Parts: sequence; C-alpha cells; structure tokens
Amino acid sequence: MLLPVNPQHPEPRKIRQAVDILERGGVIAYPTGTVYGFGADLFNKRAVERVYQIKGAKTDKPFSFLCADLSEIARYARVPDAAYRIMRRLVPGPYTFVLEATKEVPKLCMSKRKTVGIRVPEHPVAQALLEVFGRPIISTSAKRDDDDAWTLSDPEDIGAKFKQLDLILDAGMAHEVPSTVIAFDENGEVEILRQGAGPVDDIL
Repeated sequence: MLLPVNPQHPEPRKIRQAVDILERGGVIAYPTGTVYGFGADLFNKRAVERVYQIKGAKTDKPFSFLCADLSEIARYARVPDAAYRIMRRLVPGPYTFVLEATKEVPKLCMSKRKTVGIRVPEHPVAQALLEVFGRPIISTSAKRDDDDAWTLSDPEDIGAKFKQLDLILDAGMAHEVPSTVIAFDENGEVEILRQGAGPVDDIL
C-alpha cells in the first residue's frame, strides 16, 4: 500500500500507521535521505528474514540499521574516541558507519567479524519513524541484490515491483545514490568502503 506522507513535516497519524506495521513484524519501504530503504524491526527475526526474501539477499550479508542519534549508536556499537569525533560532525547525514558490534545486536545483523553498519538519517520521515518506534530499524536499499540497476527512486515503481511490502511511505522521488560507508577499526582508523552521497574529502 502506498501512503503519501509530507517529506518535511510527516503527519503523526501516518507515522503511527507505519510504526504499527513494524511492531506487528511487517516490512515497509521508506525514505532515508538518500535512497528508499526496506525497513523492519531489528529485533524481530522473522521480519528481518522477510527483508532477505524480498531483496533476494543472502543471510551472510548483514543489513545495516538506523539509530536515532549518536548516543543510541553507542548502545549497539563500540565507538572509539577518534571515530566519535568524526561521526559527531557527520550525523545526521548520508553516512553508514561500520563498527564493532556490542552484544545488543542480533546475530542475524552482525557480520562474521562481529561488525555492524549503523546510520543516523537526516530525513524527517525516517527520524519520525525512529522517534515513535523507539528502537532501531533495518535499513537496506530498496532493490533486489541480483539487480545491477541503481535503487528505485520512485515509490510507485517500488510498489509495483515489490508487492510483498506491507506499506510504502511515499515522500516523493528519492536520490539515486546510496550512503557513503565508512569503516572504523578499534583505534578509530578510517577506511572508505563505498563512496556514496556523503563527501569524504575532509574525513581522511
């Protein structure tokens, strides 16, 4: 179901409708500030498995997830001081940070190296979802893994292609470039794993 939502001032009733679906173990598509993402409750194993099915993704490739702010990131990942100083300048924004996971993260969303990808989104709709839901939401590009094309940026196209979704929050056309992915080691050393929407000139 396509649900139009104001991209700058999302209607609380519509955010609540999306959150109700997440709480029931549903899967939604929503704007992240870069591309549209598939979303589900990080702690609902069956819901996360549904996202894998919809994407045609292998479970050995863990999904990243969204947190509301830096303090919430610290609950799910170990953030070295050097990494914190960089992240503080970049959030909220189009950056996904790869960090060592804490025990709070479900194993399905943790790599074999015990790392996780976490982002604090800048889009008002994504921020509203996190605020009302009160816990992290899975964030993975709204596309199939076997599709080489860029992520779909039109919510109507997403609805036509992925009929298994329980809801699509339609905030208009999205960007076609995904987030920049930045990895930190235990010393806070930086590696750019993917150059995306976020500039990296003043990071390295």
